[in-house]
Amino acid sequence: MKKTILTVAAICLVAVLLCSAACFATASYVHKLSMEAAPGYSASAVPAENSIQASSLARAATGGELSASEIYQLACKQVVGISTTVSGGYNMFGQVTSNAVSGTGFIISEDGYILTNNHVVEGAKDVTVKLYDGSEYAATIVGVEGRDSDVAVLKIEARGLTPVTLGNSDDMQVGQDIYAVGNPLGELTYTMTSGIISALDREIATDRNVNINMFQLDAAVNAGNSGGPVYDAHGRVLGIVTAKYKSTGIEGLGFAIPINDAVAIARELIDHGYVKKAYFGIVVTTMSEADAQRYNSKAGVYVTQVTEGSCAEKAGMLQGDVILELGGKAVADTTELASVKKNYKAGDSCEVKVWRSGKELTLTVVFDEAPTQQEEAPAEEQEEPRQEPSEGWSFGDSSGEWSFDGDSDDWDSLWDSFFNRFFDYYGDWEDPGQEDNGSESGGSFRHFGN
Repeated sequence: MKKTILTVAAICLVAVLLCSAACFATASYVHKLSMEAAPGYSASAVPAENSIQASSLARAATGGELSASEIYQLACKQVVGISTTVSGGYNMFGQVTSNAVSGTGFIISEDGYILTNNHVVEGAKDVTVKLYDGSEYAATIVGVEGRDSDVAVLKIEARGLTPVTLGNSDDMQVGQDIYAVGNPLGELTYTMTSGIISALDREIATDRNVNINMFQLDAAVNAGNSGGPVYDAHGRVLGIVTAKYKSTGIEGLGFAIPINDAVAIARELIDHGYVKKAYFGIVVTTMSEADAQRYNSKAGVYVTQVTEGSCAEKAGMLQGDVILELGGKAVADTTELASVKKNYKAGDSCEVKVWRSGKELTLTVVFDEAPTQQEEAPAEEQEEPRQEPSEGWSFGDSSGEWSFDGDSDDWDSLWDSFFNRFFDYYGDWEDPGQEDNGSESGGSFRHFGN
């Protein structure tokens, strides 16, 4: 199925994730996860004594359909509230400020692993997990993946918990009934909403110029729902609530990361503390149809540089090659190449079809491991200019929105935004964030929270 790519348009689209923040919040993230997702809709090994209704758990494990009430009963044992304290920067007196952020997560193992969104816990000084019965635990961030996705795994010191049953998101169908359970606004805890899967394979562009594959749903999700589960009618989790589209008069456009994608990331985080990503060792740019005609070539991804000693060089890739397919999937531009490559990890083998000197060739690449953020290595990136959102990101909180115009060099604009915000708090100046809060000019993809 061809993916629909939703980019952050320069005029009106602003990315946002689902979490509830107080004061000026900046995104916070968490990570960790350990849970097997067997083929098909497999069940977790859940002790019956930890369930609200053993019969409901048994039916969830075997694929039996549950009522909405039974799904909610399961969720009350499986869903958790997450609260964090993040640094809010400095106030006008040079003092460090702190902000409270709220989100949602869900239990994936009996011994305390919890899955949520990266943006829920990013930058957190401390993380607290609260269960339905009111018990609270200090959580450790096991690992996060925020560069190519939005997944985090937490760990609490507890035993005998009730983990979710994982579904198979590859089997999802448009029109399928789903349920979302979370903590909207950080206050309306354990709220359930229902709807259907509206579309599959939506690629939502983030502020980091990363496209995350998500499925679309029409169940109501709001600030504080970030990191919460999306259940199917059998009580199995199909995805993680992550984002929604916000604009005046528009509702029912929520997005979730498929659980299969999240579980693959979580396993890496639990085993290694980070994701061992596939690395090509090339620098590329898009060869458009117009450029291809001009240079008597083919449209695709043009290789401008091959790093010495990389897997690409070992596979025989050369500067000037045009990548047409990766693993049998056509790649028309650098965005599609990056999206397809995310399906592979270090050590995986993949066939790459390239155009060279008027002929198509097939190369076999065994991917290297991508360098971590702490390591310095040749960059694998696009050379072409990337379109930046004209109004940048807008992070919602309880008192309005703190916005930055997306241009890291435009410090005058940032400074003006700060003073507008300052005088809005102490005086009668207009909140500059209101224009992004559902303006008529367009909507925004909201990462609820900081």
